[in-house]
Amino acid sequence: MLSSPFRFCPYCGHELVWKQPNGDHRPRQVCRACDRILYRNPKPCAGAFIVRDGRLLLLRRSIEPYAGWWDLPGGFMEIDETPEETVLREVREETGLEVRLTGLLGFYLDSYGPEYVTLNIYFLAEPVAGEPRPLSEASEVRWFAPDELPQNVAFPSHSRRALADWAGQIQRL
Repeated sequence: MLSSPFRFCPYCGHELVWKQPNGDHRPRQVCRACDRILYRNPKPCAGAFIVRDGRLLLLRRSIEPYAGWWDLPGGFMEIDETPEETVLREVREETGLEVRLTGLLGFYLDSYGPEYVTLNIYFLAEPVAGEPRPLSEASEVRWFAPDELPQNVAFPSHSRRALADWAGQIQRL
């Protein structure tokens, strides 16, 4: 069972308790007063595998978590965005690049600190305008060949799997 940073109901403010609601298959946090169930669903994120001349663009994070570690451009979806809109916005905000999405790499579950489980949607992309530069959440950007990928990759439980999947795709081509 996942721990939860939530102690009180977001609807009425009363204490949340763990119990298994009738007909449910797992314990959930339920409000003692209003009986609402607090579902802990993954927060959707979108990221990009931006490739130019067979090399992958990574950025060095300048913020926590994982400040100083390498990461793929991407981030949390806004409430009114599609995954495609999210990844285009995040790439622009973090690197200054305009990209064209060329495919879908896959979906990966991870966590963002103790409070969030994330569903990471990774797209394949190629740059169409601009030169990459570190912007809002990056201190450095750099292109890496598949055999040069750094060891200190942020969010290793999903990023390492996604990077291995990408490198495997490149090797099959």
